[in-house]
Amino acid sequence: MTVEGMLEVTRVPTTRRYLMCPPRFFAVDYVINPWMDPSQPVDTDLAMAQWTELRDTYRRLGHTVEEIAAEPGLPDMVFAANSGTVIDGRVLGSRFRAPQRAAEAEHFRRWFVEHGYRDLTMPTKINEAEGDFAWTGKLLLAGTGFRTDPAAHAEAQEVLGVPVVSLRLTDPRYYHLDTALFVLAEATDTAPAQIAYYPEAFSAGSRRVLSRLFPDAVLADEADASCFGLNAVSDGRNVVLPLEAVSLADRLAARGYEPVLLDISELRKAGGGPKCCTLEIRK
Repeated sequence: MTVEGMLEVTRVPTTRRYLMCPPRFFAVDYVINPWMDPSQPVDTDLAMAQWTELRDTYRRLGHTVEEIAAEPGLPDMVFAANSGTVIDGRVLGSRFRAPQRAAEAEHFRRWFVEHGYRDLTMPTKINEAEGDFAWTGKLLLAGTGFRTDPAAHAEAQEVLGVPVVSLRLTDPRYYHLDTALFVLAEATDTAPAQIAYYPEAFSAGSRRVLSRLFPDAVLADEADASCFGLNAVSDGRNVVLPLEAVSLADRLAARGYEPVLLDISELRKAGGGPKCCTLEIRK
């Protein structure tokens, strides 16, 4: 354990602004990741209840949550994180690899336009937004291997004007970066960013990069990863994650974070969790 992990650490939350989409038309009608099985029944009402609890938890923690209306025929629209990356008010939209999700991008684009975001660019490369992009406060960690094109990383750097570090995912179960890594605390002028990740989801070279950049990272194990424990959302103190991620929650608590465990079992049937449902709007 690091020195930090052995000391009493006071974590300070920062208020966030999120965009979410209710799972009004949630279903598993097709397969675009290993978690999806159309033969298994899906309870839309239960998915809505779990999503509502997630939204209400954010609000109880002091964050602002805005909502975009769900659209019929787009059952994965609930996973709003895949629809945009917003840094300093600059918006880079999305371009989905799976044709079943392609129409989502335009609905989110319109939402941003209607809400006054003028600095908005739609990508030319396959880019699944915060599914594969994680902002650390100084760097944009960018995943590839299954969904987002490597060329989208350069496009994101050009559009958003932030340095990008590419990471390769190698396990199809962790098809997006946000299933294998999340930012616990963003970097400040006096402190580096802190992340949590599952090393086995990444290529050997990417693991070396992460180890160099984040030597004090929280490392997750297979049990943490397989319940979508890394598909979590942190405000710098409170960390919202699936209730099964008890080992990871213990590690986070030892570092001074406050785990907030929620049931996302129905949403996980489509390969989603708290972060998948949550697009952060950074002004």
